[in-house]
Amino acid sequence: MSYLNLDEKKIAKTVKELTVLLADYHLYYQKLRNFHWNIIGKNFFDLHIKFEELYEDAKIKIDEIAERILTLRFQPVSNYSDYLSLSNLKESSSDINDMEMVKILVEDHSKIILQMRKVIENANDAGDEGTIDLIGSYIANLEKVSWMLDAWTMKTNDTLPRA
Repeated sequence: MSYLNLDEKKIAKTVKELTVLLADYHLYYQKLRNFHWNIIGKNFFDLHIKFEELYEDAKIKIDEIAERILTLRFQPVSNYSDYLSLSNLKESSSDINDMEMVKILVEDHSKIILQMRKVIENANDAGDEGTIDLIGSYIANLEKVSWMLDAWTMKTNDTLPRA
């Protein structure tokens, strides 16, 4: 690991959290595919497109997270059985309505963001700016998507607190 000038023992903790994040993203990706395929009702067109947009983004992040693990000179896990045991997320039924789908995604985002913060905390302890930079941008993106999905679930008479 000399070319990165990072301590392997400290980086191992970061990689452990990146591995959980990789598992989270795999379950999230598959859940988005499930919702994309199984959405019905008056919001079909909007959510079918949105779920596809989100799973395409998740697919890119999966690759980037795995490549970051490889850059740090570790091997990413690649079996669904491992993902299922490591992930903070759970699988979802295909037989749920649009509102439930969106609420589940917002809940999953919260779990993914918490995992990202664990990654950053460990990367910070290891002086790993590359991982901090990568995951920091993911947090900002996922927070914005979460806000938008949460706004979609609100009734028009719901109000936000004033700043």
